[in-house]
Amino acid sequence: MLAFGVVVLGVTDRRRAEEFWSAALRYQVRRDGFGGWASVLAPPGGAGAVLALQISQTPPGDYPRIHFDLHVASVAEQEAEAARLVSLGATRIDWDSYPDDPDFVVLADPEGNRFCIVDLGHEHA
Repeated sequence: MLAFGVVVLGVTDRRRAEEFWSAALRYQVRRDGFGGWASVLAPPGGAGAVLALQISQTPPGDYPRIHFDLHVASVAEQEAEAARLVSLGATRIDWDSYPDDPDFVVLADPEGNRFCIVDLGHEHA
């Protein structure tokens, strides 16, 4: 039976990406060879997705086919987390494809990889 093991993110500067994503997700760096990787970022307690950072020279796309959705419970938490991530080096994206009543905001990590912060408490119009 297949199961997700490690989510791999392409980066050009592994150290910078490790610093950003470990702080952003409050993950811990594991250097024990988990999943065949020299190091991975893992949630405290072990429950949740594990992230590996792979060196890539391919630039991130403006409309990525795959991205992270990070969940929060309210619009206040969404704004607070967006501000926290910007303080860590993320950039808010002035995205041209927002729907009329978005429950998400788009940001990019310091490498330019786009991700969303989704407000799960959003009531759609």
